Amino acid sequence: MLFTLLAFAVALGVLITFHELGHYWVARRCGVKVLRFSVGFGKVLLRRIDRHGTEWAVSAIPLGGYVKMLDDPEPGASAGQAFNQKSLRQRSAIVLAGPVANLVLAALLYTGLNLVGTHEPAAILAAPPAHTMAAQAGLQAGDRITAVNQQAVQSWNEARWQLLDVLTGGGQVGLQVETANGLQRERTLHLERGRVEPDGADLMAEAGLSLAAPKPKVNQVNPGQAGEQAGLQPGDIVVRVGELQNPGAGAMVAEIQKHAGVPLPLTVLRDGAPLDLTVVPEGQADADGATVGRIGVMLGADFPMVTVRYGVFDSLAKGVSRTVDTVWFSLKMMGRMVVGDISLRNVSGPVTIADYAGQTARIGFASYIGFLALISVSIGVLNLLPIPMLDGGHLLYYLIEAVRGKPIPEKWLENGQRIGLGLLAGLMGLAFFNDFTRLFS
Repeated sequence: MLFTLLAFAVALGVLITFHELGHYWVARRCGVKVLRFSVGFGKVLLRRIDRHGTEWAVSAIPLGGYVKMLDDPEPGASAGQAFNQKSLRQRSAIVLAGPVANLVLAALLYTGLNLVGTHEPAAILAAPPAHTMAAQAGLQAGDRITAVNQQAVQSWNEARWQLLDVLTGGGQVGLQVETANGLQRERTLHLERGRVEPDGADLMAEAGLSLAAPKPKVNQVNPGQAGEQAGLQPGDIVVRVGELQNPGAGAMVAEIQKHAGVPLPLTVLRDGAPLDLTVVPEGQADADGATVGRIGVMLGADFPMVTVRYGVFDSLAKGVSRTVDTVWFSLKMMGRMVVGDISLRNVSGPVTIADYAGQTARIGFASYIGFLALISVSIGVLNLLPIPMLDGGHLLYYLIEAVRGKPIPEKWLENGQRIGLGLLAGLMGLAFFNDFTRLFS
């Protein structure tokens, strides 16, 4: 729990700070005096005042932040440094800078991941179940996806991302695959619109697209037990157990348990070459008192993996493209949610986000950075919505001001604030309701 909270706090702290830095940087460039830069709320942990007179503060709970600018100053020299004295274009730029900063951060994070490289499962398919769209398209076990709609993919994660839009919206998608025999083939999938639910079925699996099951890999051999006596070594990949060809780890364990005291032939790959062995599982009592066979090895999964890495310019281009695609996909999902095509249960709040932060941080640094990029896009998109009290609401006011040729009346602003507060309160209430429903269901 502590680790999850720490991962969540770091994520929100970084993303909110970057958002407010966007406002701060553009405000300073426009000549606006910034009185306070604050991240979080609650007890102030750090506070200092810089040479420009800006107070910088970091509080204990990183669930918000703001940049307070000089506004409605007393007549005098400071009037030119007030936010409300700036031109409509300058005010719009200052407000827009926060969401744009989050989108820029996401593009930079995606670019960094592409530059450093990530270790991901290869896009090698399992046999699609009969009557699925993948089976009807002619996909077979061992096919490796190399491109989706002419977009080259190196890994399963890249293939999933390219397929996500058509999986949720329905339509036709072209796949280029390399068969197990090394032949290049073109396949066309016709997909129906999938129902997106927080705990629903995997849309890839429903379409018949799933990763090939990994082969069992020997990670550890216990000294003096049946596995060592048979000649098994760490790194061996099991491709046959008895009559089972290419068994999964579960099937291998079940087969061994059924052969207590009975010689069982094995075929393993050692340094890429097949090797035939014979193991005699030792009979041991399980939790129910029944005798089962055990060979004293610890198994892992041998997933075919690839390192996805790009050069500087390709990394930057893909980082920007991934950010733009995520923004567009998010907007489409919001639109489908408004018209009822997607359940409101997909709205997540701090509890779910904290859970994902902890999970991705445990998986590894690259997963956590990818999570930060995704949430940064979400914050940018959310703040651009035309809801009063959000940056998008202020931009809507400025658009109306540009059309009218004069500022919006104070009464309109007050009513807009009430409407915006009500909408945000309703949205947060829905998010917390969904969070706690998932938590206790």
